[in-house]
Amino acid sequence: MAGEKVGRNAPCPCGSGRKYKHCCLGQATPSLSAQMEATKEALQAALAGKDFDSIEDVQAELDRFMAGFNAAPIPEFHGLSSDQVHRFLYFPFDTPELVTFSDPLPVEPEAPIVTLFSALVEGIGESGVKTTVKGNLPRNLVRQAAMAYLGEEGYREHTRLFGISREDDFYSVHATRLVAQLAGLVRKYRGRFVLTRKCRDTLERKGMAGIYPQLSRSFAEKFNWGYGDGYPELPFIQQSFLFSLYLLNLYGDEERPLSFYEQNYLDAFPALLEEVEPRPYAPAEKTAARCYSLRTFERFAKFFGLASIKKRGLFYDTHPEESETRKTPLLEQVVHFASGTETR
Repeated sequence: MAGEKVGRNAPCPCGSGRKYKHCCLGQATPSLSAQMEATKEALQAALAGKDFDSIEDVQAELDRFMAGFNAAPIPEFHGLSSDQVHRFLYFPFDTPELVTFSDPLPVEPEAPIVTLFSALVEGIGESGVKTTVKGNLPRNLVRQAAMAYLGEEGYREHTRLFGISREDDFYSVHATRLVAQLAGLVRKYRGRFVLTRKCRDTLERKGMAGIYPQLSRSFAEKFNWGYGDGYPELPFIQQSFLFSLYLLNLYGDEERPLSFYEQNYLDAFPALLEEVEPRPYAPAEKTAARCYSLRTFERFAKFFGLASIKKRGLFYDTHPEESETRKTPLLEQVVHFASGTETR
């Protein structure tokens, strides 16, 4: 049937005999053609039997049709329209009719990045702390922050497997320092890391409830999510962070496997697979899904205390279907989706 959505496990329309997800889905051509055909049929139905006195009237009718078409909820977007998703992607912090972010938060946040930033503030202190020759945090401060983050037992276990001799040896501390600088909370001055006036004022007036929004926004907008993870660049995963939070807010009341979110995300944005080069034993879909889980859930949602992850073993050795996640109460304190954008 023209315009019907092709299932991921259905035979590919191109006639190759393979499943759609292993064939043309990565190219997105059949899906795009189906959408165009569906739009064409809907437009023909809308114009059928209507008479127009001028080309301006025709254009006005076309404009009304496209406005309604773009405003209609799309199943793959879980109740959102294409217009709403467009706003999520390109104006996540400037669409108050759809979503708002608390600044400051109504509660003191608990999150890994809050723990690490607090350790940095304490370590840098009033007089600052000298940078290394490479311009990083000194080893003792990195170790102190790692201890605050992991706890004594976790620190012993971590250092038994991986030593901490420099900032780069502990990604979470390194990322926190970089994000703090991007947020204008920490800077280098005459060979030392110092807290900025902005940081001191915010801490004095609002505490971590005021610092958290600055860290989270800088992480979303300025920090490179693909930094050092070994996956393809795929900047769209970062650009679509708000859609991912929307999914987590919608379905995160109960624990669900990470694969649930991977599948729904790739169903919404199948063209992402075009940016991934398939390799032996690592098809594009698997690479994109693993990259999505790592960046969105492990390094963003969990790091900022918005989601918890229950997993077995090390993250890189765990299949997403064996790891479960759910939202934390902090998510609804941080981001507020307008009524009408939370229906399934």
